Amino acid sequence: MTTSLWLLGHFCIGLAGTWLARRYALQRNLIDLPGERRSHELPTPRGGGVAIAMALVVAVAWLWTGTPATRPLLAGFLPGLILVAGVGLVDDHRPLSPWLRLTVHTVAALALAAGIWMATGNAWLAVAALLLAMILTNVWNFMDGIDGLAASQSVLVAAGVACLADGPMQWLALALLAASMGFLPFNFPKARIFLGDVGSGASGYTLAMLVVVAAGQDTAGPESLSWWPWLLPLSAFLLDAGLTLLGRMARREVWWQPHTLHAYQTWARRSGSHVRVTLAYGAWTALATCLLAWLRGATPIVMLLSGLAWYMTGTGVWLMLQRKRTVAATEHTE
Repeated sequence: MTTSLWLLGHFCIGLAGTWLARRYALQRNLIDLPGERRSHELPTPRGGGVAIAMALVVAVAWLWTGTPATRPLLAGFLPGLILVAGVGLVDDHRPLSPWLRLTVHTVAALALAAGIWMATGNAWLAVAALLLAMILTNVWNFMDGIDGLAASQSVLVAAGVACLADGPMQWLALALLAASMGFLPFNFPKARIFLGDVGSGASGYTLAMLVVVAAGQDTAGPESLSWWPWLLPLSAFLLDAGLTLLGRMARREVWWQPHTLHAYQTWARRSGSHVRVTLAYGAWTALATCLLAWLRGATPIVMLLSGLAWYMTGTGVWLMLQRKRTVAATEHTE
């Protein structure tokens, strides 16, 4: 199959599937209402990301048939993908306990780790897959709060993997890219449907697998620093979600409840524009991917120092945005 046909096919699945998902959500009243814990102003259907999950399943089925060498990895990835998307789909219909969702995510992450182990025999890669799957599955859900943000980040990170990694997993990266592009016309610049837990979870879980496999091609173990640059394209989401979560825990807030305290939410609320924030986050991730491409030919110490500098810069930007939120809140109360 040619690359163009592959992209077109998965784009069409994303586009048509999202259109059908929106009709279904409107009929079943699967609607997210505006509120103090949400960043949108109009009632909006949710669950459109089921189309992305469907496209990924189709891609896995094709890879299973056409590339037998990928079967050990896919044997762990596919059950985990179905678990993550399935529990997300149920949660989009009726809210589930966060601890039940976390348990399912843990089982899915263990399945992926087992697949990585069977495919590579590399213990540290299996551990990395377990941790990153748990993190990104939830981070993509946390960060799916304004128009176009989570889906556009999926496109950019998947594009980076497709361009810089080798092997059959490039096809899965292209499937995620194309399906997310099919979803975006319904979600950006003005959202007519949201990814929902089914879409955000499936996207984050898939990206975890892609990044770990790509990093594994560059390094043989954790003692090497060649894996570090692969965290750069994820930096926008990892920093915003991670620092916000740490701040909430430090303030002894109920950190697992929905909120609007992320930097992207603060910025969107203050500027009155989701588009500006989504494009800015996209520019950051595009630059991070370019830095990743450059660092792959650098020495280990340059990799480490460059990565640390990038994350420190991102932390400074996050602190600046949160400080402006605090100042604005103080002025409002006065």
